[in-house]
Amino acid sequence: MKAPLFKALLIVGLLPAIAAAQLKLNGAGATFPYVIYSKWFDVYNKKSGVQFNYQSIGSGGGIKQVIEGTVDFGATDGPMNDTQLAEAKQKRGTDILHVPTVMGAVVATYNLPEFGQGLLLTPDVLAGIFLGDVTMWDDAKISAINPGKKLPDRPIVVVHRSDGSGTTYIFVDYLTKVSETWEKKVGKGTSVSWPVGLGGKGNEGVAGLVKQTDGAIGYVELAYAVQNKLPYASIRNTAGKFVQPSLASVSAAAKNEAGSMPADFRVSITNASGDDSYPISGFTWLLVYADMKSEPKANAIVDFLKWALTDGELYAPELLYAPLPENVSQKALATIKSITANGKAVGKK
Repeated sequence: MKAPLFKALLIVGLLPAIAAAQLKLNGAGATFPYVIYSKWFDVYNKKSGVQFNYQSIGSGGGIKQVIEGTVDFGATDGPMNDTQLAEAKQKRGTDILHVPTVMGAVVATYNLPEFGQGLLLTPDVLAGIFLGDVTMWDDAKISAINPGKKLPDRPIVVVHRSDGSGTTYIFVDYLTKVSETWEKKVGKGTSVSWPVGLGGKGNEGVAGLVKQTDGAIGYVELAYAVQNKLPYASIRNTAGKFVQPSLASVSAAAKNEAGSMPADFRVSITNASGDDSYPISGFTWLLVYADMKSEPKANAIVDFLKWALTDGELYAPELLYAPLPENVSQKALATIKSITANGKAVGKK
């Protein structure tokens, strides 16, 4: 074979790999799953050559960018509401799919060096702290549920998210279910009007503020508390049991509530029933366009999602996320097959 012809054939043969290596998917949104998404994007890049540019800006920002069409995919821990979905369809001309990826726990993390791990909190006391009604660590209400443990005579410094956040959504969705006062005064959403406290950007910002502030309490995804060596509270669940956040207790919450999973996957598993359920648990979702304009990007998204929901799930436990229940992952994989590019089916058959 002549050299020029061989080189030409070689180049043609390499074109798919070259295209994949040059393909970049832009995404933005939730900080809650950032730890595992970073791992997934790195591993999948080495497998496929597809590059990911993911901005961990909070679920509110991710939803906004999906609606505006400035990203190829978004990420959120608080599902888009009907109004947001309608706006996205009007602007983008396509539906937005919620693809569940993993589950996690939102924990009440605190900074009390002399107390350490082991704090117990009830739903009413947790709501009271974030409402600004319980202001001291040695308050009788906290002491009553932590008998035999000395709590410091120190003001409670509340730390919350300053940005639109799915972690916030999970946390306040829970507080809305367990406190009528919270429901009436504050409510739920990716952003709320906080009665008290300091704001931190992202799970990173909240964890950082708690770590550097004596007497602070905030809410973060479990992995951020562990990474920052911060203690976190056990919360009393609907069965009256104090449950520590863990992979097992998150999975228990999902198992008890996922049976009612709607077709669009927008479900809440906070305050789940069951003795072993951790009550501030939630799914996190990738937001993808049902019909994409770019066929190469659509193919890449579909292939990535198939990998993430199978091989990718194996990375979840070591990074402190709970894998999807089998019935949920199978439903999600079926939904992924519906993604199209300009009306045409995509993905490897």
